[in-house]
Amino acid sequence: MTTFYARFKLSIYATEVQLSPFAITSINKHNKHHTEFPADTSATQRFTFPDGFHSCHFDTKAPIGQRQKIEDIIMRMQDEKAGGVAIRTVKSFLSKIPSVVSGDKLCVCVGADIVQWLMKNLSIEDPAEAIHLGSLIAAQGYLFPISDHVLTLKDDGTLYRFQAPYFWPSNCWEPENTDYAIYLCKRTMQNKARLELADYEAENLARLQRAFARKWEFIFMQAEAQVKIDRKKDKAERKILDSQERAFWDVHRPVPGCVNTTEMDIRKCRREKNPQRVKRSVYGLTDDAQTRSPVHQSIPSQPAKKPTKEDVQKEISFLNIQLDRHCMKMSKVADSLMSYTEQFMVYDPLTSTTEPSNPWISDDTTFWDLEASRDPSQHRVKKWGFSLEEALKDPAGRDAFLKFLESEFSSENLRFWLAVQDLKRRPLENVAARAQEIWQEFLAEGAPSSINLDSHSYERTSYNLKDPGRYSYEDAQEHIFKLMKSDSYARFLRSNIYQDLLQARKKLSQTESEQGRRTSLEKFTRSVGKSLTGKRLTGLMQSS
Repeated sequence: MTTFYARFKLSIYATEVQLSPFAITSINKHNKHHTEFPADTSATQRFTFPDGFHSCHFDTKAPIGQRQKIEDIIMRMQDEKAGGVAIRTVKSFLSKIPSVVSGDKLCVCVGADIVQWLMKNLSIEDPAEAIHLGSLIAAQGYLFPISDHVLTLKDDGTLYRFQAPYFWPSNCWEPENTDYAIYLCKRTMQNKARLELADYEAENLARLQRAFARKWEFIFMQAEAQVKIDRKKDKAERKILDSQERAFWDVHRPVPGCVNTTEMDIRKCRREKNPQRVKRSVYGLTDDAQTRSPVHQSIPSQPAKKPTKEDVQKEISFLNIQLDRHCMKMSKVADSLMSYTEQFMVYDPLTSTTEPSNPWISDDTTFWDLEASRDPSQHRVKKWGFSLEEALKDPAGRDAFLKFLESEFSSENLRFWLAVQDLKRRPLENVAARAQEIWQEFLAEGAPSSINLDSHSYERTSYNLKDPGRYSYEDAQEHIFKLMKSDSYARFLRSNIYQDLLQARKKLSQTESEQGRRTSLEKFTRSVGKSLTGKRLTGLMQSS
């Protein structure tokens, strides 16, 4: 039995003894145990716990003043002698609703009575403010509706009951996902309408089953054992267990859309030096690595060890490495993205008007035909000057760059780069043979088109060819590309081949635009002449 269910069972036995709030001060290893109740309740009582409970300590006092004030209010609500909330028996409403055991009666309170008590005892004039305060208390798990998963307070006849002090948030312990999986699995084994899983609980169970696939058999066995134990209890005790357990999980695994009051701000956790309270939520489920049971939380932290000389030297070397790292400011990154967007905006047919029309929003594919042709327009030639990548993307750009490299007797670099690109697209059965052909043509001793590689890239490439693959020449290709980009590409943009092509396309585009203007002017003149001729003929016919 897991730690959670041992504690849960302990709270049930303690709840049967006294309805009003209590504090379990200590539990010894003996069969007989002594439990003290607060001074405002009845006299000290003694009762027997079952075997198997070991020494532990529980204190219902909140670690922070805010929760302690809430708990004081809850204790005053349950104190009938001091004018607490009116407790009614379930038999006068609905006999099947579980609640607190008080003798042989199942007792609950009505939401409207709680609102009236808050207004009377806390000097609240506005009912909406009292409802809001009660909803905040309910969200913490101190009281809950007996037929709803949403922990809010309503000013109507909705039935509520008070949670056992053991489950108050002031205990500062958080259940693990394995406990939640056992709880959901146990509910699926019991064919009862009141225990059917909600939609979000079924989704959580499916995710937990995938997450704990390796130990799901152990979780199933734990749930099965819990079901067998529950069947031995009487009906009233089972209803109490189910309602308290459901309310507990509604606080720690709330309904989607509701606030999780158990989460804590990471900044507060760091200030309090208690990282065990930080919970990372994934699909509404917390990470087991960040949750700890009370046993883990009660272990005092080890004192900080004084750093040695070696530790300080390691930290200094680490900081020096961090200082040498290349970092870019966010402003420079944003400027780079903005300049890139502005540069390529005129080439995007979705954001700018193009001639011919955008093929994505019209049936005209002339734009694609012009882009795929070997006769580039000025639009395409200008784009080659942006980067070497843009020039190599365009087939016409590759041809022009290859022509320039041939004039400088260094075309083997581009032919090697294109051969490696072709190797990456080859079928797997042809990769090994093609890799050997590239080696014999460009890298072997006495190769007809030898390329200039550094020793590191050459050694890596020769090692990769022991088991040739599509990416055996990755290092060599990257080295050759950097050489072309830093040396040949800059001279290509200044060469006559590129400049003549750019100027010729510019003149051609200007000539085409002038021809278009002349053509449009001629069409306009013809249309005006036709209209004037028609008007004259009409006037002559009318005069005659």
